[in-house]
Amino acid sequence: MYKYNSRIHKTPFGAVRAGEKIKIVFPVTHTVWVESVKMFIRKGEDVSERLLSFCGDDGNITYFCCEFTLEEWGVYYYRFEVTAVGGGVDRVGAGENGDALTGDNLPEWQITVYAKDFTVPATIKGGVIYHIFADRFAHAGERVQPRYGVLKNWDQKVTIKEPDGSYRANDFYGGNFKGITEKLDYLSSLGVTEIYLSPIFEASSNHRYDTGDYLKLDPLLGTEDDFRTLISEARKRGIGLILDGVFNHSGADSVYFNQLGHYDSVGAYQSWDSPYHDWYYFENFPEEYHSWWGCKVVPTLNKSAAGYRALMFGEGGVIDKWTHFGIDGWRLDVVDELPTDFVDELRGAIKKANPNAVIIGEVWEDASVKVSYGTLRPYLTKGELDGVMNYPFKEAILSFCLYGGAKAFGTKVMRIYENYPADVLNTSMTLIGTHDTVRALNALSGLDVRHTSKEQRLDLCLQGEALALAKKRLKLASLLQFTLPGVPSVYYGDEAGLQGYEDPMNRAPFPWGKEDAELIEHYRFLGALRKKYCDLLQGGMDVKEQGELLILHRFRDGKNLYVVVNPTFEDRTLTFKRSKAAKDLVGGGTLHNGDAVTVKALDFLLLASV
Repeated sequence: MYKYNSRIHKTPFGAVRAGEKIKIVFPVTHTVWVESVKMFIRKGEDVSERLLSFCGDDGNITYFCCEFTLEEWGVYYYRFEVTAVGGGVDRVGAGENGDALTGDNLPEWQITVYAKDFTVPATIKGGVIYHIFADRFAHAGERVQPRYGVLKNWDQKVTIKEPDGSYRANDFYGGNFKGITEKLDYLSSLGVTEIYLSPIFEASSNHRYDTGDYLKLDPLLGTEDDFRTLISEARKRGIGLILDGVFNHSGADSVYFNQLGHYDSVGAYQSWDSPYHDWYYFENFPEEYHSWWGCKVVPTLNKSAAGYRALMFGEGGVIDKWTHFGIDGWRLDVVDELPTDFVDELRGAIKKANPNAVIIGEVWEDASVKVSYGTLRPYLTKGELDGVMNYPFKEAILSFCLYGGAKAFGTKVMRIYENYPADVLNTSMTLIGTHDTVRALNALSGLDVRHTSKEQRLDLCLQGEALALAKKRLKLASLLQFTLPGVPSVYYGDEAGLQGYEDPMNRAPFPWGKEDAELIEHYRFLGALRKKYCDLLQGGMDVKEQGELLILHRFRDGKNLYVVVNPTFEDRTLTFKRSKAAKDLVGGGTLHNGDAVTVKALDFLLLASV
């Protein structure tokens, strides 16, 4: 039967550029005498029909083919209809795993078609991203007392709520640019090539997603000179910086809204006559206004306001100023909240300032078919984003390491691999944890904490067998993170054994002096592996299973890397079934076709063709 992810049945594999020739080969067994095979291609409500022609027979299977082009970018869907001699009709569509099934009203297969002129810079491809929550990674020099918060000692626990039950995110630890600069050699030892920084502009909170002034750095982090030094020193080590762009909402405590009167400006909250009044949506001035997910400290910005767009995109504005500092790109916070025309203008401004800057969007789902506010977003088809935060890979990795299921893992990752343009996928962040999710180590422990309180989870620390199990699974998860397509993005401290449940517990200070040395060495091994096989890991991918074992096969230009993972509690046997011999990169030795090797419980093999 037809296989949507076969490099024989559909070429080219995966997403295609508009106008690129597509060839479909549809197999039919000799149990059916075929009169015709038709392919139906749909874009929205428009459906076109193509008749496939006989193109071969191998004695068991008859093949029908067609070639065509799709000239407009967008998301297309297709299915088949097989008419037998005598009049019977089989409608063929996609089953749960993408396999061909016959029946009525079946799902269709997807073809992602991207714009002819869409190009993605090579700036971060093949590298390793290190995601730093700026207040919590490292500090150096004098720590600055926050204006409206508490400065804690580095080893104190994070605050999860105030005595009145509220949460203000106003406990600070003093992480700063100088601290990051001092740790650049450490990051380099991990193979890091990009630092993704959480927001760095002036704000009231420790997370700084409530921007107070887009044109000023938060003084708690340092000065513009400190920031320039960080950029230049990082560049000397082959490390670039990606900034977090929070453009959907500002802080209520900001130059623009000024709810608390902390700024000299006349903010939108203070007066109808404020120059910023049309930057926000008021329902009942001044107390009732739109805010992100109802969180009143981050009022939603009106992205159509001319003054706001001028601040963002004008000469000397936010994008122009900070991109010209020499950064490598922007990560766009909650990009699905930004209108398409705003994202288009944002992309234009970034590329004008630096054509090689990358634009990565926060998208939690399959970005090729992301719908927000009833609209299919053209992130990957029109070419708005160079990459995304690949949360579907995260869910596939963690689920497999916890519960097994190589086939389900393969289905999930191959679907993204099929749907994304190759350059986009190779520029996307491959994640297993972020500032918005439970720490990878805690997630992989498998402990059920659903019936615990937040206070209990704050004090819950993995130890003994639970910690040992979580570490073994983290090694498997991080191996997959580093060998799947995309750029692995390590959340600060994951490599050091940092623990924590949901926000804000996942944002504890880096455990300097208490790092898990075993895990750090593992991540250094992964960084070296990534560097050695940089080109290959931007090539092709197949996912197979052999019993309970997962076999992730990466290949390019005749070279092969096999990542074999055993997520079970028992040793498993792998039978090597390849014509070219492969070297065991960890245990040594060489495997030949037909050789059997043991993969220990909760362990892996790395094999490279020789």
